[in-house]
Amino acid sequence: MIIGHIAAMSGETDPDARMSVPFARMNGLGNEIVVADLRGSKTRISPQAARALAGHEATRFDQIMAIHDPRLDGTDALIRIINRDGSEAEACGNGTRCVVQALGSENGQRDFTFETRAGIIIAHEADDGMITVDMGRPRFGWEDIPLAEEFRDTRAIELQIGPIDAPVLHSPSVASMGNPHAIFWVKNDVWSYDLERFGPVLEHHPIFPERANISIAQVTASDSLTLRTWERGVGLTLACGSAACAAAVSAARTGRTDRAVTVTVPGGDLLIHWREDDKVMMTGPATWMWSGRLDPATGDFVRDAQEEAEPA
Repeated sequence: MIIGHIAAMSGETDPDARMSVPFARMNGLGNEIVVADLRGSKTRISPQAARALAGHEATRFDQIMAIHDPRLDGTDALIRIINRDGSEAEACGNGTRCVVQALGSENGQRDFTFETRAGIIIAHEADDGMITVDMGRPRFGWEDIPLAEEFRDTRAIELQIGPIDAPVLHSPSVASMGNPHAIFWVKNDVWSYDLERFGPVLEHHPIFPERANISIAQVTASDSLTLRTWERGVGLTLACGSAACAAAVSAARTGRTDRAVTVTVPGGDLLIHWREDDKVMMTGPATWMWSGRLDPATGDFVRDAQEEAEPA
């Protein structure tokens, strides 16, 4: 019932009884992930617990992927995705890869179907350990993203940062991958822009009633682009899978690239293919780091016995 890496590697002694939820600290191409196994329980991780875990150096994360018992026939699990600030996200491609690796270690299963707030997500782990996630179909309608006002053409909307006559960033493409994204296209190195300053302003801009993930993208070839992302509810991140997908489809939609591209994020490369059936396939790695148990109400945690215990 517990995550395979945790069961196989812990050799655990009996931790504090409150630490009822096994979890794995994982990494999805620099995206810091906590995979928590709540199957067999009606417990949910509280926003307070999420914020406490995010505030601790050992368990700092971009997303918690909380695995719950399946609700729908034909699915392997319900996944709830929790941001650093305790809010829930609709999609997390890098986190989904971590879930696939963690669950696959239980019994060698390679194919999974998950229910998320963004819909049904299908994933497959290949023999080489690379994991492909079917991120679904992008949506471009202003009401689907959503935006606060109508834009007939979401390939470039009226939004800018900086002086009116010399904006630093302007005219982003917007799209939904189950969650809202805005991609600003730049010709210079993406590291030359102060995304840490612009990101929170744009995330909370009134045009985005549900906030948005803010990315800066530079096309480097017809089959590649470089991306940095300020992630909604998280902040600067080394990787955001849904942002990579949104940037890739927006690049193809605006004629900047082909439909299959390598997206280089600070944590490494993701392969994105916007297929002719309109589905977006994202391929990348996942890495297990260490395991433990946590209190879903408070965020207190202990490492498993093979790890040096961390005070919560």
